[in-house]
Amino acid sequence: MLVQERFKDYNKQHCWQYEIRLQNLEEDLNEIGLSKAEAEQLRTSDFNFAYVDKTDKETCAEIKQFIERHEWLGKIPNRPTQRFTARLKKNNALAGVIIMATPNAFSHLLGKENRDLEKLVARGASISWAPKNLASWLVSSSVKWMVKHTNFRIFTAYSDPEAKELGTIYQAMNWMYLGQTSGTNKQYLDPKKPELGWFSSRDFRKKSKYKMYAQNIGIDADTWKGWMKKYSPNWDLIPPDIKVKIKAEEEKYRSSCKSRAVPPKHKYCYILGNTKTETRSLRKIFTGLNPKKTNLSYPKERGK
Repeated sequence: MLVQERFKDYNKQHCWQYEIRLQNLEEDLNEIGLSKAEAEQLRTSDFNFAYVDKTDKETCAEIKQFIERHEWLGKIPNRPTQRFTARLKKNNALAGVIIMATPNAFSHLLGKENRDLEKLVARGASISWAPKNLASWLVSSSVKWMVKHTNFRIFTAYSDPEAKELGTIYQAMNWMYLGQTSGTNKQYLDPKKPELGWFSSRDFRKKSKYKMYAQNIGIDADTWKGWMKKYSPNWDLIPPDIKVKIKAEEEKYRSSCKSRAVPPKHKYCYILGNTKTETRSLRKIFTGLNPKKTNLSYPKERGK
């Protein structure tokens, strides 16, 4: 079932992510052998935080299964880069996951010259019996790890009003709210592959889609590979007549897809440097470049 179909008639006052926790609670408790009373006594100090390298295939597979069961989108994001876990010290049970990813579109909140400082908190979920603050503890721990071990300094995240999300976790961590103007206002569905779900217009320009367009006009795989950069075509290398045909295939495919209007997403960001001086400097840059985004009030009404 498409994730959007699961909540198209959803009319409860809490978000869909919380509804998943409620639905999974009894089964999750039975699986780990905890009573509800025992679970309610758990604190973040009862968990271990860990970074998971992409070469750890076994744990990466475990994370994928966890996201599919406990995260409302139910799938790994595009271009994942770092993965983090929270495990119960008592028995090493996986209780929470955060996945960072390369943004589909950089925010340039610190200027175009600093775009490579940005990382997207793309997926996050905690198991049904976890303490309420485990999610925020895990996000915070993940961000601190990133700042200590990488060059990333600004972290962005989205919450989806369609799933009745407000970004409560980010509000609790005092992240900056950037408004509700982010993301697409239209989504598409391939009627031949409905199991893939709804996607944004950016997906028409994904590497895999361009490969499909090229195949449709008879371009062999090796030739097309030579015309590709890492994530997109190198248009300077592609003959003009082929370029026109590729664009026509893109429009043809777009026209074949169903479409629907969707509300824009709430967006949050957090800036953290390796030192207090670096943090102050980066936040000063942010304030100077984004004066209208420095004092926005957090959203409080769900589903808007």
